[in-house]
Amino acid sequence: MSDLLDRPGPVRTDDALAIDAIAPWLAERVEGLAGPPVVEQFKGGASNLTYQLTWPSQTLILRRPPFGHKAKSAHDMGREVRFLQALAGLYPVPRVLAHCTDAAVAGAEFYVMEKLSGVILRTDLPGGLGLDATSTRALCDRVLDQLVALHSLDLDAHGLSHLGKGVGYVQRQIDGWSGRYRKALTPGAADGEAVMRWLADHLPAQAGVSLIHGDFRFDNVVLRADDLAVIGVLDWEMATLGDPLMDLGNSLAYWVQADDEPVMQLMRRQPTHAPGMRTRAEVWDYYQEHTGRQVDNPLFYEVYGLFRLQVILQQIWYRVHHGQSSNPAFASFGEVAKYLDARCQRLIEAG
Repeated sequence: MSDLLDRPGPVRTDDALAIDAIAPWLAERVEGLAGPPVVEQFKGGASNLTYQLTWPSQTLILRRPPFGHKAKSAHDMGREVRFLQALAGLYPVPRVLAHCTDAAVAGAEFYVMEKLSGVILRTDLPGGLGLDATSTRALCDRVLDQLVALHSLDLDAHGLSHLGKGVGYVQRQIDGWSGRYRKALTPGAADGEAVMRWLADHLPAQAGVSLIHGDFRFDNVVLRADDLAVIGVLDWEMATLGDPLMDLGNSLAYWVQADDEPVMQLMRRQPTHAPGMRTRAEVWDYYQEHTGRQVDNPLFYEVYGLFRLQVILQQIWYRVHHGQSSNPAFASFGEVAKYLDARCQRLIEAG
């Protein structure tokens, strides 16, 4: 199974690290580091950047914000560190080893954590896993169980209640993402006003206050190579306390199933289309069964999740449009953001 382990590649030119400054800073804080490491970059993700730093003695992972213009509230390294540290021992997360809050060191805040060696599922299921539809369904449910477990954590019992505001989350999200979208508009973008107005007019009562991940998907989950058990959940950039149903809506925005239209298939970044994977409707059913939460109409949460994804892509496209990123992976994001606006409107009309 070693050939299935998630591996980094060369660092993109736009994303070069100030490793000459980072290496000595880390050497003073992490035992056993000497000299400059070999630096590589993981290709997954379109927001915070993830690097692998390899010394003869050990391999570590570094996270930092993207280069260029960033929304004021986005790319909060401190948020990721707080959640990783708070969840240590309660939930499968990597251990944080160092956190640099001084942007003068390397041009931005960053943190370093242990490397979890395992399989990360990206666009397609690797053939080497040998999964049939039955074992794929079991894997799907195993990953969904981690979202259920996260939403079921007792905040007070585990001292987690300080990690976010919780109450009022639904309103804050719609107001916040709407404002961010308007600030990220570029020539030719959809204005988004119809969808934003519908969301504002259809706010549901908050389903509760849970610890939520904000970006829970297969490519943020690390699986042990020999049995595909979940050994880690990554990328806590958007974590907070909030409405668990909105967290599920966020996840389902990325959940492209086998019968989705061609543009959705082109957007797919995880193997949710594979035989045995649950459909979005089946995910809702599974979640309700295992949490006891009743969802009479998931439309609001699905539209919200797609709209939030639209905003994220438009924010990235804003950086591309203004020459702050030349990553070829972002070349279609402006058009995809427009597609998501149209998809939201079709869902609303079909109601």
